Amino acid sequence: MNADKRIPLHDLQKITNDFSEHSRIGRGGYGDVYKGVYNGREIAVKLLHVDTLRGLDDQLFKNEVGNLLKAEHPNIVQLVGYCYETRNIYVDNNGANDFSQRIYKIICFEYLQGGSLDRRLYDHSFAPNWSTRYNIIKGICEGLNFLHKCKRRILHLDLKPANILLDSSMEPNVADFGLSRLFTQTHTHVTEKIIGTQKYMPPEFIKDHIISPKNDVFSVGVVMIEIMTGPTGYSNSFEMGDLAQLRGQVIDNWKNKINATSKYPLEESNQMETCIDTAMRCVEPDRNSRPTIAEVLDILNKTETHIPKRQHHSEWTGAGSTSLP
Repeated sequence: MNADKRIPLHDLQKITNDFSEHSRIGRGGYGDVYKGVYNGREIAVKLLHVDTLRGLDDQLFKNEVGNLLKAEHPNIVQLVGYCYETRNIYVDNNGANDFSQRIYKIICFEYLQGGSLDRRLYDHSFAPNWSTRYNIIKGICEGLNFLHKCKRRILHLDLKPANILLDSSMEPNVADFGLSRLFTQTHTHVTEKIIGTQKYMPPEFIKDHIISPKNDVFSVGVVMIEIMTGPTGYSNSFEMGDLAQLRGQVIDNWKNKINATSKYPLEESNQMETCIDTAMRCVEPDRNSRPTIAEVLDILNKTETHIPKRQHHSEWTGAGSTSLP
């Protein structure tokens, strides 16, 4: 780990009022997130839960810090620093005075004002235009493609809307690398541990514990569908066993919206259809039928040929005023 990124515990306690409830801005299965100002910059401070699975707990921390140090990209959340310290704390246990050790494992990121994508998807006023939704899809794919193309390939393995953060201009940043791993194998790997969020896991991982780059492709397909339908669109259609019907509903819904708001309805409608078709390919049960993330990105790039960049950008920045739910 890079010593230049280490932040002393006492500094983090000071800027978060000793991790007070007032400073807390989020809670999750692996830790709580607090907001503070460090060296004149707003940051998000993630205090990881420390449980009895010490080996796994340590590995999650090392994975996230180590992989974030390797991942510098506009669509990857920026690591500000980390802290790993142990403190002896005085305790009164039924009259028996003693000291107890408390371990602090903390990761600090840039603070992104737009919040997490999952919160946005539950906000019915969020991003009514297609251009904004498309740019979020494209940015997620850009970030994931960077991870997969690293010299030592990084698999995220827990990609979901809760782990995608938005800045004030609605630019997406892939975050939360606790389950990620460096992946040097050419094809697949089998793990003994199944950790993550099942809705975004491919069937080969749930059934046979198989890990490959296609795990992330499946996850991004589910995320793409949810960006186009809302947070329950994929799961509802999957439970009913009718993803084909979902495709038709997405196309009808977005064509109406695009025709009512876009200066380029034909071009954006074609782009939208390509996105839902590509997402459907990403969630194919057979991983060999899924595209790579590089192929997904190539497909998306080709849809932009006839859409003027100026129009694209103006709608994009206009969406930044949407408030958090």
